[in-house]
Amino acid sequence: MNQLDHETTKATRPIRPLPNLIFMSRWLQLPLYLGLILAQGVYVFHFWVELVDLIGAALGNQAALEHILQAVAIKGAEQPTKLNETTIMLVVLGLIDVVMISNLLIMVIVGGYETFVSRMNLESHPDQPEWLSHVNASVLKVKLATAIIGISSIHLLKTFINAGAYDAKTLMAQTGIHLAFLVSAMAIAYCDKIMASTTANHIKNSH
Repeated sequence: MNQLDHETTKATRPIRPLPNLIFMSRWLQLPLYLGLILAQGVYVFHFWVELVDLIGAALGNQAALEHILQAVAIKGAEQPTKLNETTIMLVVLGLIDVVMISNLLIMVIVGGYETFVSRMNLESHPDQPEWLSHVNASVLKVKLATAIIGISSIHLLKTFINAGAYDAKTLMAQTGIHLAFLVSAMAIAYCDKIMASTTANHIKNSH
């Protein structure tokens, strides 16, 4: 029996009951991804509520204005009484924050399902995400770490816009947390690069 026939026999050999049960347990993750889809829906609803209130406040709706001012109010800081440039910027940054978290959810839902549950077979679909064609656990971790840095940047920017309302200790702590996210992402990317290089060298040497 040559190598090709041996590999064909291995591919067609039925999986034993216990390994098959263990392998099928991956479908237990499906409710988790469905739950994240529901969470995505909540974020979409929240986004539109905030956007409608911002537009209403800009058009002079007093109830919408009060909701916006309460949303951007910071404990210990003087609350603005009208819609100004800083208030609009904080609301828009909040909307951007929602969008970036939604992007993070999409990466976890689509990438996680593709990597850990089942193939989606989207190769011929015109809307297939570019990153999904080569996604694996390592790539997904790097992309998630990058997305978290973007979200952290938005929160840090919102803090610095109202820097006067925070003490130096809080500002330093948030900056340190952001730098920790940055260093962690760089470490993950570096480890992924080393693993990819090692795998490539192993394949090269095996040939």
